[in-house]
Amino acid sequence: MDKRDYYEVLGIPKNASDDEIKKAFRKLAKEHHPDLNPDDKSAESKFKEVNEAYEVLSDKEKRARYDQFGHSGVDPNFGGGYGGSPFGQDIDLGDIFSSFFGGFGGRRQNNPNAPRRGSDLETTVYISFEEAAKGTTKQVSYQTIQNCTDCSGTGAEKGTTARTCSACGGTGQVKINQRTPFGVVQTSRTCDSCKGNGKIIDTPCKKCSGTGRTRVTKNVDVTIPAGISNEQILSVGGHGNAGQNGGQPGDLHVYVNVRPHPIFERRGDDVWCELPLTFAQAALGAEVTVPTLDGTVSYNVHESTQPGDVFKLKGKGIPHLGGRGRGDQFVKVTIEVPKNLSAKQKSILKEFEQECNEKNYHKRNGFFSKFKDILSD
Repeated sequence: MDKRDYYEVLGIPKNASDDEIKKAFRKLAKEHHPDLNPDDKSAESKFKEVNEAYEVLSDKEKRARYDQFGHSGVDPNFGGGYGGSPFGQDIDLGDIFSSFFGGFGGRRQNNPNAPRRGSDLETTVYISFEEAAKGTTKQVSYQTIQNCTDCSGTGAEKGTTARTCSACGGTGQVKINQRTPFGVVQTSRTCDSCKGNGKIIDTPCKKCSGTGRTRVTKNVDVTIPAGISNEQILSVGGHGNAGQNGGQPGDLHVYVNVRPHPIFERRGDDVWCELPLTFAQAALGAEVTVPTLDGTVSYNVHESTQPGDVFKLKGKGIPHLGGRGRGDQFVKVTIEVPKNLSAKQKSILKEFEQECNEKNYHKRNGFFSKFKDILSD
């Protein structure tokens, strides 16, 4: 089955900016994440497709190759390997300039055999509100490019070795003398014999087709510290794509998404929640049970508590990330008006209302006093 266009996968135009690409990726990664779609068997394949598209389009060099050559330009089993062009070499605009200015001190070509660091990768992990507050360890699954285990990244079949290209002496470039009105000018271009790799593989490795690279799925345990916020990024060193020619691997950047909590709301390192009280509890005062991140605690609500009053539970908030101490928990009081009253309950409330007078209602008195002042003006 043919691969879908990466721009189509992310639902973005071909001239999309880096921010638009990242925004589309994060939205779709969250939508198709297997953890959030346990009953959808197609979610995992869609999630991998989104990750693969983002891995290419978020990298300027890979995106340029993809725009020019399509999927072939970034296929790990085509040409010069993943990260190379379909002709087995990295496309370098410097070649164009060197063809004009090579004889006048043009830019020096990169050594194809020099160590190159692997590219970084990104993935997403989803955690609960409690896990963000207390810290946790999550296993993250992601796709990466690693050196072929059969040929140890050389691209040559086990028991054989690649030979240095005799045409370019292993530099990947050949020099050409050209006559111009200014005299003989020496220029450099990519070697046709080795396609710029500096080496020729006579017996390619069967597993990686001579690229020296394979795509694999890896799992890594990520330690998530207590107090981490939503959309923070954790970097796991050395877990990105493998380097080339002995270069260091890239890093894995893990975006942390915290699921919302049905009761608690985070504001900085403080936690807020609402506590519904009955009219009697608010009017007479009562000992109530309050939920916290550490379980329930008892709290004495004072007499004549009003709707909207806030009380604080010190040290019951979120731990300070990378530091000592914790935030606080703030509890906002709401008064629940009873429903489905019986005839007897209604009678008791009417009798209670008749026993009350204006002195019992400070806010009500204040409201109508201000209203009278407005009318008298």
